[in-house]
Parts: sequence; C-alpha cells; structure tokens
Amino acid sequence: MILDFGGVLTTRMRLNGQAFERSEGLTPGAYFHALDEHPDGVRVYTELEVGQATQEDWNQVIGGILEIDPTDLMRRALANLRPEPAIVAAARRAKDSGVKIAMLSNSFGLVPFNPYKELGMWDGPDGLFDAVILSEHVGVRKPAPAIYQRALDALELTGPECVFVDDHAENLPPAQALGIHTIHHTTEPEATAAKLDILLAEGAVWPSCERN
Repeated sequence: MILDFGGVLTTRMRLNGQAFERSEGLTPGAYFHALDEHPDGVRVYTELEVGQATQEDWNQVIGGILEIDPTDLMRRALANLRPEPAIVAAARRAKDSGVKIAMLSNSFGLVPFNPYKELGMWDGPDGLFDAVILSEHVGVRKPAPAIYQRALDALELTGPECVFVDDHAENLPPAQALGIHTIHHTTEPEATAAKLDILLAEGAVWPSCERN
C-alpha cells in the first residue's frame, strides 16, 4: 500500500490553505495563486520538491509574493493540517495484516519545519511505514515515473502487488503504467478507507505483500 501524504494521510490541503489565508488576513485565493500561478512561486515550489531549493528559499519567495513575514512560513502555512484518522486507521489495519506500507510525498522540505514529524509520520522500523519516499531525497517528483518505481523498490514489490492512493488525478497514470492499482481520493476519507479495506479483505491486489 502506497499512500500520498498531503490530502490523503492528512486532512484536505485546500481546507488547510484556506485556513492559512484567513489566519494571515490574505485575500481568498491569494495563497493558491502564489503556489500555482505566480511564476516565482511555481518555480521555487518545484525546486523545493526536488531538493534544488531549501524550505527557507520557499519561505522567502512565497512570503515576498504574499507580502507577509516569511519567518518559518511553511510551519504557519501547514498549521491547520492534521492526520486523517480514517485513512491512518485503514493503513494500520493493513499493516497489522502483514501488508507493507509506504508514504510517497512530493516534499515540503524538512528544515526548519518537518511536517511529517510534526504530524507523527516520521517514524522508525516499529512505526506505520515500511518505507518513506520523499521527492527531495530522490531528485524527482510526482508524476515522474521514476518515483513510483523507487517506492516499489523500497517495498521490494511489483506494481500489481500494490495500491496507490493520491488526491491528484495527474499522479495516477504513471503508477497505473507500472501495474499499480490506484485510488483517486476525491470522496470522504471513510469511503476511501472502505475501498482499501475491501481490497485487503479480497486479497486481490497484494497477494505477495506479506512481510517476512
């Protein structure tokens, strides 16, 4: 089982961003414009994700675009993100049944703020994840096909033995090309968790995902 971080293992990224806009007194939509449309914002976010920019670079650029204090901005920007209980519980049930679990995330950076650790998803061999694949560590980001292969390699599994869950449709086809079953997380978390439970009960996706 391969799970995205932001918006799958956590609450919705858009709701978090909207809460950030309110807390900073920004015009609705300003934060998303800075990330997704402003050329400097798009550039620094892409570079951050593949390890070519630091989180502090991101803080400075996005803070400048929004004309707000850049100090520890990533921490403030993700302050309303929380673990998604239904998805985490489904992953734990799969783990307890012997299924290997990986987190696959386009990175937010780790210094000075580590969002994975902050939300309890930066754990050792006795924790939830058998593998954590962050784009900044491998130098490529979703939807580059190589990052999905890195996840399979880390789990020592083939595509047909795994399922991948992501909230962005464009991130699914490269996984499907490797034979990975995919779930587009667009509904309520409980519905996605139920799909994972059904796959686990049927044993149709991960017949060889048993841990040694």
